[in-house]
Amino acid sequence: MSDHAALQPPVARRQPIPTTLHGQTLHDDYAWMRDKSSPEVIAHLTAENAWTAANMAPTEPLQKTLYAEMLSHIQETDESVPYPSNGWFYFTRTLEGSQYPIHCRRQTFDATTPEHILLDVNKLAEGQAFMAVGGLSISPDNKLIAYSTDNTGFRQYTLHIRDLSTNEDLPDTALRAGSFTWAADSSTLFYTTEDEQTKRHDKLFRHTVGSTERDPLIHEETDERFNLGVGRTSDRKYIMVEAGSHTTSEYRFFPSADPTAPLTLIAPRQDDQEYYPDHRDGLFYIRTNDTTRNFRIVTTPVATPDRTNWTEFYTAAPNIPIEDFDLFQSFCVITERKSGLPTLDVYDLTTTLTNRREITFPEPTYTAGSHVNAEFDTRVFRYSYTSLVAPASVYSYDIATNTSTLLKQQAVPGGFDPANYASERLWVPATDGVQIPVSLVYRRDQFAKDATNPLYVYGYGSYGYSLPVGFSSTRLSLLDRGLVLAYAHIRGGGELGDTWHDAGKMMVKRNTFTDFIAVTEALVQQKYGSPKRVAIEGGSAGGLLMGAVLNARPDLFRAVLSHVPFVDVMNTMLDATLPLTVAEYEEWGNPNEPEAFAYMLTYSPYENLDALAGKPLPSILVKTSLNDSQVMYWEPAKYVAKLRTLKQDAPPLLLHINMEAGHGGASGRYDYLKEVAFDYAFLLRELAV
Repeated sequence: MSDHAALQPPVARRQPIPTTLHGQTLHDDYAWMRDKSSPEVIAHLTAENAWTAANMAPTEPLQKTLYAEMLSHIQETDESVPYPSNGWFYFTRTLEGSQYPIHCRRQTFDATTPEHILLDVNKLAEGQAFMAVGGLSISPDNKLIAYSTDNTGFRQYTLHIRDLSTNEDLPDTALRAGSFTWAADSSTLFYTTEDEQTKRHDKLFRHTVGSTERDPLIHEETDERFNLGVGRTSDRKYIMVEAGSHTTSEYRFFPSADPTAPLTLIAPRQDDQEYYPDHRDGLFYIRTNDTTRNFRIVTTPVATPDRTNWTEFYTAAPNIPIEDFDLFQSFCVITERKSGLPTLDVYDLTTTLTNRREITFPEPTYTAGSHVNAEFDTRVFRYSYTSLVAPASVYSYDIATNTSTLLKQQAVPGGFDPANYASERLWVPATDGVQIPVSLVYRRDQFAKDATNPLYVYGYGSYGYSLPVGFSSTRLSLLDRGLVLAYAHIRGGGELGDTWHDAGKMMVKRNTFTDFIAVTEALVQQKYGSPKRVAIEGGSAGGLLMGAVLNARPDLFRAVLSHVPFVDVMNTMLDATLPLTVAEYEEWGNPNEPEAFAYMLTYSPYENLDALAGKPLPSILVKTSLNDSQVMYWEPAKYVAKLRTLKQDAPPLLLHINMEAGHGGASGRYDYLKEVAFDYAFLLRELAV
């Protein structure tokens, strides 16, 4: 017998830890897994990886095939569209064989102009198992670049400043840095930092380049629901300090030209009211939901910015949420959502708001939005467009001529022909009759609406996040094998505005799960896929979705792929010392309150696994990372350990832990492709493709 065959699924030690609240006791058998420093914990995770590797060993040839396919569809040596900013054109490029991008600039748009390398992330990654750049900011005099790096995956960034004349980093650094921006003098840098335990960004500091003195604390946010961020207005005249929670925001500002000026409050925070300002010609333009959940845009003088002086500038038609706006010297672009799809409307500010031009898009489902627009005084607007069948494109829209020019479309080598693929948009009734939008894509010559195709359904449905409908070259490996891919825009997301988010959070969170089940049932009933060949996938809050729908309807799915899943809802939300917990009360509820506790307990996957005892289960692959700072590794580890005690049938239950990454998995692009190939091999095997 081979070593692989001799392996058995790991059996985790059970040590019940009780938690009693509101007259009810929760028992957690695997709380001991939280000790990351424990040799026993590491040994258990290593054993899980060994078991998964043994189970997946027969798919290794398929994984190699998938990896080669996906690599064949990537233009390995490539360059992004250069964008203008303050006299330079900035871009990133990649080289064949290199894991990470190289950040560059040159003095013209022309690719033959000599380049200046700002940051080669491949060099930063030398000797590191993980490398991520958090942000980049060029000083106004173009001589310095501030940037932040994370080399563990824990999203713990260190701030650096590089002299672009020597390409050497200065001694100036800051630990646990978040957002950062330059003052107009190019020698003052403002940055936020996070709390060591909760990872909440709560302090704003001012740093003078070259100073060895302790940086002065400029502002501190004490409300645990709020995070601080710092940035500049589009015209670069003001530095803005945001305090934001999931439902409320508040801004302070001071002139970029006066870095020691005191902070001025625009308007004091009011619960459940958000506002987002920008500046033009002495006025703040503010997108706010103060009078409508769909937002409106107001203006107010810089000298008297409080709510009493807000004057309505723009409001959308009923049921059309304003998602964002981009402000320029002579025009603005307002992004709205119509029937769940983004629209870009251009308004000339030199005339009247009745002078509106809409940038239109041809496909039934797509994603479009503002690209990099770093120049304020311009008559050109850059936007991006992609769909399930159209590779990502960048366009330049000329305000004077009302015409769009394609600057670049993502190259897809390896024989890709968009005519071979089709996309659709459906509306599916939920259990309460609400219509749920669904985006689908399939290969035309592989598709028959006869209930034979393998069906893949993806979902998220939290935080008001609109599930993007974009092109993926890696996805071709599934489409070319006959899978029908569906993306469920369920409640809890943001496709239909804040009301859509409201309808799938807090005390109505279960709508998210029943919507996903309804979508899957409808697709099977309409014969988009075989009822015996349904795979589902979700990650993070989408992993909560996977756990909840699996508990409710294990019979509906053949395979479940769950990434960094938020499945230990009760234990996590009862621990205020963990990153995110207190801020998340506005999304899930506060279990210290009896009503919220009772409701959350009805859907928390970990607490409801007993319902699966003795039932036939689908094949399940759960993936996590040891250094995840958003969903701690122990959540999926505990979940799989408990599920193993209940599972009695043959389909595999696998847990894979990346021991050197964080919430997003591998940081290098080739390592990432290998992870996708692993996932796809699991899905294809379990769907008998």
